[in-house]
Amino acid sequence: MSTLQSQVIARVEQCITHANQRLNKRLPMPAVSFRQRGKIAGSARLQGWEVRFNPVLLKENPQAFLDEVVPHEVAHLVTFKLFGKVRPHGREWQIIMTEVFKIPARTTHSFDVSSVQGTTYLYRCGCSEHQLTVRRHNKVQRKQATYHCRRCQQPLLAV
Repeated sequence: MSTLQSQVIARVEQCITHANQRLNKRLPMPAVSFRQRGKIAGSARLQGWEVRFNPVLLKENPQAFLDEVVPHEVAHLVTFKLFGKVRPHGREWQIIMTEVFKIPARTTHSFDVSSVQGTTYLYRCGCSEHQLTVRRHNKVQRKQATYHCRRCQQPLLAV
């Protein structure tokens, strides 16, 4: 385990402790893993009481992870324990972020994801070019899906 991963685990524990104090609860420490892949910085597995973090994006954005991503994911767990199943970034989650953690309730990160972005395939419609992921490209190739441009509504065709 890297020093940075240890810092993330300590920050998760700090967020849980802070939430417990502010809310007068006894929420346990969640499981923490570094198995998140792709362009997602982190995710919360509500029923499993686990938070997952992307090790590549963590290494590239360490301070933003500690300041924003960790509290964001812990807030999902806290929200689930307090309110049950609600909209992921709904009013309840926003209240936990702003009132408990005193952090702006941003729903997405703005990290450079070029290092974790998979291969894409170029497609065209009537008005522009589009990059499709490997998964979507393969579905088109197997004739399992057709994708359309949101602007001109024409089908996307491989270049």
